[in-house]
Amino acid sequence: MALAGGKRIFELMDEEPEQDEGYVTLVNAKYEDGKLVETKERTGIWAWKHPHHDGRLEYVELKGHIELFDVDFGYELNKIVLHDISLYAKPGQKIAFVGATGAGKTTITNLLNRFYDIEDGKIRYDGININKIKKDDLRRSLGLVLQDTNLFTGTIKDNIKYGREDATDQEVIAAAKLANAHDFIMRLPNGYDTYLTGNGASLSQGQRQLLSIARAAIKDPPVMILDEATSSIDTRTEKIVQDGMDKLMEGRTVFVIAHRLSTVRNSKAIIVLDHGRIIERGDHEQLLEMKGTYYQLYTGAFELE
Repeated sequence: MALAGGKRIFELMDEEPEQDEGYVTLVNAKYEDGKLVETKERTGIWAWKHPHHDGRLEYVELKGHIELFDVDFGYELNKIVLHDISLYAKPGQKIAFVGATGAGKTTITNLLNRFYDIEDGKIRYDGININKIKKDDLRRSLGLVLQDTNLFTGTIKDNIKYGREDATDQEVIAAAKLANAHDFIMRLPNGYDTYLTGNGASLSQGQRQLLSIARAAIKDPPVMILDEATSSIDTRTEKIVQDGMDKLMEGRTVFVIAHRLSTVRNSKAIIVLDHGRIIERGDHEQLLEMKGTYYQLYTGAFELE
């Protein structure tokens, strides 16, 4: 995974091992006689395995219901950058974050991944405080598509399978088709066995982004975080990439960091941030009627950076 600038994952790899006091884990599950039970085989159903202090063991189906309650956060002690953030995303909803650089959009997604822990407030995932969830399991449940794509030296197939290493060749192809990547891959000399070097230097920016979408698709997470992958792509390939992203978002809880407001008009809720505070929220039509900051951004009175 990576964050702003595509460098966060590499920074994490260079740091000391993270402290993790989480004890809720993510497991494959199935229903037997209407009851959710753990299983070893991949069923397409995931569950949070939640041991309670009284000895009870509870299984909660992973749905992608995320809630933030009165969240404060600062990267440095006594320097708060998020103030009293409260919002929710029900399973399958698309929530967009809008605001200028430094408004707090990426910081919120950092907290969902537990790259940092909050100062005050609560974040719940399917009703479970995320501080109780083991970080690796939490991050397995989230997919990321970012502005900067990091590809490693190896075949295109291996790069897509980075999202789920036990994926079959048929699943790789299905993910590439969903991402609108299959056609360009098949035009390459060796198709899915084409060898990439130099962070995929032989591919265009749009092709690299399509591979990142395919990588997220094969992971098949219930929650997606999109730091708009189309913002640095030429207009000729933007629609292909956007169509792939739209298919990836179907049926998932999605958080979008918006750079082009035209891409978030269909969001269930648009959250307008300014200096770490929510100043407006609503759908596209509601915010336009308010004629506040979102209206000014959308009509071009202000520019997003």
